[in-house]
Amino acid sequence: MNSILISAIHKSSGKTTVTLGLSAALARRGAHIQTFKKGPDYIDPMWLTRASGKPCRNLDFQFMTPEQISCEFVTHGADADLAIVEGNKGLFDGVDVEGSDSNAALGALLGTPIVLVVDTRGMTRGIAPLIKGYCDFAENIRIAGIILNQVGGPRHEGKLRAALERYTDVPVVGSISRHPEMEIAERHLGLIPANESDHVEQKIETIADIIEDGVDLGIFGALACTNRKFNSIHPTPAIRPERTPDLRIAVARDAAFGFYYPGDLEALEDAGADLVTLDTLNDPHLPDVDGLFIGGGFPETQAERLSANASLRRDIKLALEHGLPAYAECAGLMYLSRSLTWNGNSYEMVGFVPGDAVMHRTPVGRGYVQLIENRNAPWPFGNPDGIRTPAHEFHYASLENLPDDLTCAYKVARGTGIDGQRDGIVLANTLAGFAHHRNTGTDGWARRFVEFVRQCKNSRNHEATRASG
Repeated sequence: MNSILISAIHKSSGKTTVTLGLSAALARRGAHIQTFKKGPDYIDPMWLTRASGKPCRNLDFQFMTPEQISCEFVTHGADADLAIVEGNKGLFDGVDVEGSDSNAALGALLGTPIVLVVDTRGMTRGIAPLIKGYCDFAENIRIAGIILNQVGGPRHEGKLRAALERYTDVPVVGSISRHPEMEIAERHLGLIPANESDHVEQKIETIADIIEDGVDLGIFGALACTNRKFNSIHPTPAIRPERTPDLRIAVARDAAFGFYYPGDLEALEDAGADLVTLDTLNDPHLPDVDGLFIGGGFPETQAERLSANASLRRDIKLALEHGLPAYAECAGLMYLSRSLTWNGNSYEMVGFVPGDAVMHRTPVGRGYVQLIENRNAPWPFGNPDGIRTPAHEFHYASLENLPDDLTCAYKVARGTGIDGQRDGIVLANTLAGFAHHRNTGTDGWARRFVEFVRQCKNSRNHEATRASG
C-alpha cells in the first residue's frame, strides 16, 4: 500500500487543513485517495470525506485492537492509489506514557512513512534540533518529510530550509505561507462541521489551490512508497454480508446531527436495517419506520429551527411513548429532552426525556470513558457483568432537573456521563446518553440495537395477528 501518516509537533499546527488540501489536490488530479483519522473524531473526518470523495475511516487504539486497526486500514486502503492518515495532537502524544496509543505507534503498526507539519511561527534555526530530536526519539518509525507551515516569507523559509539541510536528513516537502483564507472557522469542539458550513466545496478548493502551490505533490507521492512492512499480523479484509433489509431505521442527518462513524452505519445495514434519512429541521413528520437513531452534533446551533418543527417533535414523542425503539447519543439526548438552553435562550425540544439540556461555556465531559453495563439496558446484554465498555464523550451540555428515580443502563467507571456516575437513560424502548459508542469488536452495539428493533417489530406483529384473529 502507498500510504502517508501526517502528524505534527503539537496540536493546532494546521495538519487538518494541510491533509484535506493534499487529499483534494490529489483527488482532482484523478488519484483515488482514502483518508483515515486517528482517534475519536467526527468533525475532521467530515471535511476529509468531502475533500477525497470517499468516507474517512477512524483508527483508534482505545476502541480497536492492533489487528482490527490493521484490518480496517487494509480493507479500505488497499485499493486506493494513496492512503492518507491524519494524526491527532502531536506525533508522540497520547494517553499512555509509553506511547502505545500515539501517532508514532500507529505509524509503526502500519509501517507508514510520516510527514510532519510544523508550525514555524517564531522559529528559525531552532527547527533543526527539534526535528533531529523527533527523528532520534523512536527507532521504529520513519519521518520521511517536513511541511513547513505558517511561514513568514521567502527569507524565513530560507533560514528554515538551511537549518534542516545542515543538521538533518529530512527533506522539506513543501512550504506554506500564512493564508487567512485557509482557516476554517472553529467552535468549542473544533472546526465547524462540514454539514453546517456554507460553501464547503469552495473552501476546500481554495485550500487545495494553496497546498498545490506550496507542496511538491510529486515528492509527496514518492515518499508514500509501497509498504515494505505493512505489519506482522497480515489481516484478512472483512467481507460485508449480503442481506436483504427487513427493518427500516430512521437516522437523523442534517445540520444539527451529523456525528456518525461510517462503519457503524454499515454495521446497522449488515444487521438488516434499511437506513432512512431524517431531516429534523425540515421533515414535518416521522416516516414509517421500525426504529430511530439520533447521533451527535450541534443541536444548540439549530435550536430555533428544531423547536419550530413542532409537528416532527410531536411525532417523535408520541412514537417513543408508544414503544418505538430508539437510540440517541449526546446531541440526540439533548433533542429528546424537554428544552435546550444556550446563550440565555431556551427552546422547546421533543419532551420525551424528563430533563432540560443546558449548554455551558466550558466542557462538562470530554475524552475517553469507560462504562459498566447493567441489566437495565433494553438491548440484548452485551458484556459480562463488570466488564468495561470503551466509549467517548464531547459535550458542553448538562442535563438538569432529572427525576430521582431515573433508570440508567451504565455505571460510569471513567468519565462524566449524565451525572458523573451514570449514563444511558432508559425510557420505554429508548436508550439515550452522552457517551458515543463505536461498533467494534469491544462494543458491537449496532447488531444489538438492530436485534432489539427486530424483537420489538416481531412482538408488535404477533400482537396484531392475535388481535385480528
